[in-house]
Amino acid sequence: MQFSILGSSSSGNSGLLVTENCRVLVDAGFSCKRLCGMIEEQGVRPDDIDAIFVTHEHCDHTAGISTFAKKFNPAVYANLMTARAIEPKLKHKPQWRIFNTGSTFQFRDLTIESFSLPHDAHDPVGFKFASGRGDDLFSPIKRLAWLIDLGFAPQHIGERIRDVDTLVVESNYCPHLLEQDERRPWSLKQRISGRHGHLSNGAARNLLESIGEPSWNQVFLAHLSQDCNSPEAIQNEFSSLRERARYRIDTIAAGGGTDLQQV
Repeated sequence: MQFSILGSSSSGNSGLLVTENCRVLVDAGFSCKRLCGMIEEQGVRPDDIDAIFVTHEHCDHTAGISTFAKKFNPAVYANLMTARAIEPKLKHKPQWRIFNTGSTFQFRDLTIESFSLPHDAHDPVGFKFASGRGDDLFSPIKRLAWLIDLGFAPQHIGERIRDVDTLVVESNYCPHLLEQDERRPWSLKQRISGRHGHLSNGAARNLLESIGEPSWNQVFLAHLSQDCNSPEAIQNEFSSLRERARYRIDTIAAGGGTDLQQV
């Protein structure tokens, strides 16, 4: 399994997973034109995308679904409440595939686990993706967890993500920068920092440190706020953990992404 974070910030989020038998997106939070450009930069054709897995209905995760689904007709996986929240805003009805939150299901050679997240959406979820036969050295089982948009980390989340090889986790804001921000009203700051908002840098670090003996090789800190976070704030928060962790911790700058790479 290969993956790329196509882009991740408070303005837009999407990831690409590639296996032997499918190519899928995790969220589609950019315009169709921009998504197509991002996908092509990874050496994949947009019309080869087989499915989109939607975490929740907010526009920074769904902006491109309508046009992309009309042009390329991928299956679009969402739970019922998310699909109902998205559909009235769409000009084109996608090919919905509805799953129950908390369920595990198959799509071609992917096994997908969904789990509930605390966020101010109708029924937001995180995903764990697994692929590989596991019967020989040439097809080991590889796992990736996508953990974006959550206000805090309930205990069940730690159990879900402990055994993955690669973890994409939100580290949205620095509390000091959020407090000093002059663009956001107090009510929005309260929403961001609330229990159904976003993870701060400190909360993301606490989550990582709370999980004993994880299987992670790589952790990506993603969904950074353009205005309320910075590389310096991330470095200050994670420098000690980076020095002693057995896994690599990389930061995805606001609006940035990664090249296609092995899980």
